[in-house]
Amino acid sequence: MNLTSNEPFWLLKNGIINSYPSVSKNISTDIVVIGAGITGSLAAHQCINDGYKVVIIDKREVANGSTSASTCMLQYEIDVPLNRLIEKIGEDGAVTSYKACSKAIDDLEKLNIKIKSGSGFKKKDSLYLVNYEKDLQEMQAEFETRKKFGFDVKWLDNQQLIKQYKLSGFKGGILSKQAASFDSFRFTHDLLAYNLKRGLKIYDKTAILKRINYGGKIHFKTVDGFTVTTNKVIYCVGFEATELIDDNFVNILNTYAIAGEQNVINKELNNTLVWDSSKPYHYMRTTDDNRLLVGGEDEKYSTPDKKLSLLGKKTKALVKYANNSILNLNIKPDFAWCGSFGETKDGLPYIGTHKKFPNSFFVLGFGGNGITFSVSGMEMISAWLKGEEHQLQKFFKFGR
Repeated sequence: MNLTSNEPFWLLKNGIINSYPSVSKNISTDIVVIGAGITGSLAAHQCINDGYKVVIIDKREVANGSTSASTCMLQYEIDVPLNRLIEKIGEDGAVTSYKACSKAIDDLEKLNIKIKSGSGFKKKDSLYLVNYEKDLQEMQAEFETRKKFGFDVKWLDNQQLIKQYKLSGFKGGILSKQAASFDSFRFTHDLLAYNLKRGLKIYDKTAILKRINYGGKIHFKTVDGFTVTTNKVIYCVGFEATELIDDNFVNILNTYAIAGEQNVINKELNNTLVWDSSKPYHYMRTTDDNRLLVGGEDEKYSTPDKKLSLLGKKTKALVKYANNSILNLNIKPDFAWCGSFGETKDGLPYIGTHKKFPNSFFVLGFGGNGITFSVSGMEMISAWLKGEEHQLQKFFKFGR
């Protein structure tokens, strides 16, 4: 499956940070993590912390899948608003999930500091905008619900949006005091390098041909004819899990993004992530090298050729959206790319075990909160390894 198209900004910005070998001999270990993106790197870190011997494998180069195409916006706000999530899964599940995403941002900040990552991690606010008058009442109800459950939020009307952020054409918005941005590609490389020194074995450019279960162990055969034997496996493969699991549990969409020229940004947005209530929604943030990054224009997943053929059209649409939304802006894109992501029925991830895969655990952080869900997945992995139940397990499980 092709996960990115054209020039993912983070990949070009960082270049080749580290390169790792492919599997070239038979290997035996306690745990294999499949997928060396940010989710896999977090999973491997947790397993190392819990005292296991760990091997991480990816068929691409490290972090060259969805991680390289991410817009790296960290929000506690799930793609399904809290009000509607309560209606779908109940108050306990909805509020617990939102608070877990909020905690994940703080946990990621602490880990970023611990490993001394050069990811440019920065705490920011998050601004959720109302596009249309018809949605204003629902958004105000969402604001009251978040306030009721202890989230630090403030309501801004259209005049405040213009005055404080130079954002024009919106009817109002919810300002949340918990969000962050960073470079997930750089962070992933830094975290893997940190754990390489702690015993983690890292192999990229290694495709798995098949999985065989026997003797109480899992044996992976690589396309080059080698065997990787393990007691347990953690799959961190995102929506490529649809190639493993037959369940109809996620819809795959394409999303498009641009990064503008340097130093032509709205400084009022330097400390704020922006997204709106349109369907599909748009999102904006600034980068640590003074660019405005804009994304959205989601479409149903298509072939790589078709996905790429739409890039010019989608780039123009994103430029138009940004220029219409921010006063006195004339963004000129330096980079444009396309990534893919998974959308679930309730906006929540699938993290847990699956009946068809013994001794296995999946961390599939779908939607706009994929990274924060992956941080929560670290705690859930640790609980699974200890034979304990985690409070999020019933909300994120398969078959829910």
